[in-house]
Amino acid sequence: MTAGLDAYAPFVGRATIEELRLLGERLRGRRVQHINSTAVGGGVAEILNRLVPLLLELGINTRWDVIRGGDEFYAVTKAIHNALHGQPVTLSEHDVAVYRETTEQNLRTLALSDDIVFIHDPQPAGLIAGRAPGSHWIWRCHIDLSAPVPSVWEFLRPTVERYDAAVFSAPQFSRTLPIDQVLIAPSIDPLADKNRELDARTIESIVTSLGLDPGRPLVTQVSRFDRLKDPLGVIEAYRLAKKYNDCQLLLVGGSATDDPEGQAVLTECRDRAADDRDIHVVELPPTANIEINAVQRASTVLVQKSLREGFGLTVAEALWKAKPVIAGAVGGIPLQITHKYSGVLTHTIEGTAYWIKQLLNAPDFARHLGENGREHVRHNFLLTRHLRDYMLLFLYLGHLGQSVITLD
Repeated sequence: MTAGLDAYAPFVGRATIEELRLLGERLRGRRVQHINSTAVGGGVAEILNRLVPLLLELGINTRWDVIRGGDEFYAVTKAIHNALHGQPVTLSEHDVAVYRETTEQNLRTLALSDDIVFIHDPQPAGLIAGRAPGSHWIWRCHIDLSAPVPSVWEFLRPTVERYDAAVFSAPQFSRTLPIDQVLIAPSIDPLADKNRELDARTIESIVTSLGLDPGRPLVTQVSRFDRLKDPLGVIEAYRLAKKYNDCQLLLVGGSATDDPEGQAVLTECRDRAADDRDIHVVELPPTANIEINAVQRASTVLVQKSLREGFGLTVAEALWKAKPVIAGAVGGIPLQITHKYSGVLTHTIEGTAYWIKQLLNAPDFARHLGENGREHVRHNFLLTRHLRDYMLLFLYLGHLGQSVITLD
């Protein structure tokens, strides 16, 4: 069960809670529909699972629908996802037909009559064709759109231009569009099972059950098994660092129903790690939030070596636990980490290995990074700030202008 709004006051202060209630009064009775491509797995589903109940508590009639599609559709949308991240992908006529046919099927089954329809990412973007008169539509892009494959962006762009506004996580993701663009970073919920405080006994029990030695340093990457998260690069960085420091490596994550590549990447990681008993590659179900929480809290160093990244909520989750984080300097990660102040930013396997070694050898510096990181998350990336930004956007839609605005 999601905690009520008052439960967040110890983290953000009573004034923030009262501000949210005042905004809720202005929006009371407004109907909002969120639509994405999966109910479990991935950051979008996690965020909606926490935001929707709080919007309802504030009197905003909010619902969350998930589109339906077959394996072929999700293979096409994964290709689109990769292409928008800059990977060389070409869409065939058949791919385009699959995308459009699945969109049409969903248009026949989804009711799209709410005051505000909030579409998340490329998979359901084509539903704008079913827009009802008088409604406002928002396209929320959770991915890194800074250098998309031009042909694939040109396929999607005319659809996006039909929306009233587009929401991006970082300034460099915005595109030249004739609609309003808003910058809103994602968030974590400090009261969710993945982030709440855990007792030492629970942490040790979970760590031991995964075959890890709680008495030895642990380097961990928590992420979906996705090539853009570069888990094979993490293995190589670990092997370089282990020449100088005894440690274990844990690659742990789940899968998402809209990501057909996950199992192949998981197999690649297990094959690469097969000759090292200190490398643990663990797939957990998307609901294993307490387990993820425990391994993050048990880790000495947390890594997020993404090659491309929309935002990287696992970074905020790790920082919230006051852990030193080494992460790729891509996407929205630099919004979360100031290099050598609230974490470490890297660009290469060798750089990642260097910083693993440095942080294992300098526990006071590592602790200082973690403390600064937690405060940065508390001020900028908790759920209440995200909720405020969305409500301000809903109010703004009643007064559409032409400028780009930032809600901070």
